[in-house]
Amino acid sequence: MTGSLGAALPSAAPASPVPPAAVRYASQGGQGYVERVLIADDHPMVRDGLRTVIAVAFDQCELFEASSIDEAAAIVEREGDFDLVMLDLNMPGTTGFSGLVAMRDRFPSLPIVIVSAAQERGLARSAIAAGAAGFIPKSLRRSAIVDALKTILSGDIFLPEVEEGDEAADAETADILARIASLTPQQKVVLRLIVEGKLNKQIAYDLDVSMTTVKAHVSAILSKLRVFSRTQAVILVGKVNFAADGRA
Repeated sequence: MTGSLGAALPSAAPASPVPPAAVRYASQGGQGYVERVLIADDHPMVRDGLRTVIAVAFDQCELFEASSIDEAAAIVEREGDFDLVMLDLNMPGTTGFSGLVAMRDRFPSLPIVIVSAAQERGLARSAIAAGAAGFIPKSLRRSAIVDALKTILSGDIFLPEVEEGDEAADAETADILARIASLTPQQKVVLRLIVEGKLNKQIAYDLDVSMTTVKAHVSAILSKLRVFSRTQAVILVGKVNFAADGRA
């Protein structure tokens, strides 16, 4: 729910490994320190805001910043372990949870927290299912963000509160996101153009490929999304706000 602090899920739920700082928190009664945090967001003002929150809450924490998923990966590759990575869901070069999945695949021991302005039903639980240690809405007040981070650092998973009756919507959203995630990068590009309302001829021109190639992509997209027409595909991905820029 917007603007309210949620509860931790059981630590057995699928998510990032327990952060190294969690050991310190457990051994020091929840008063442990945080050594290094990476903030990955393409908006400088958001990074500034999160940096201020962390700097005030966790004294002497070393902060790193990235404006793209590639830059974030390069920093982790260069610097090594982090207590937490705060990752914006919609980063340049990513679609849906592709950035989170790529980081988890490349750095499996890295605890990653999704920080997002998007709050569609099921999005937070889908992030956890994709391997995040928590999902923090950017709309949370600063004290709530700190409490959420402390929950994660204590070894629990954090989710914002979910309204009663949302479980079915959560399942539907997760299913749609999984179908979109099954598309190849090129198929996602074609889907984006379909969402923009472009015909096969226009898509072929934009991508400089043959009509046969476009038709093959469209056929594969419909099959993977389990729909029978372009219109149904647009309606389906619209439920998770698959935008014109290809993000979900």
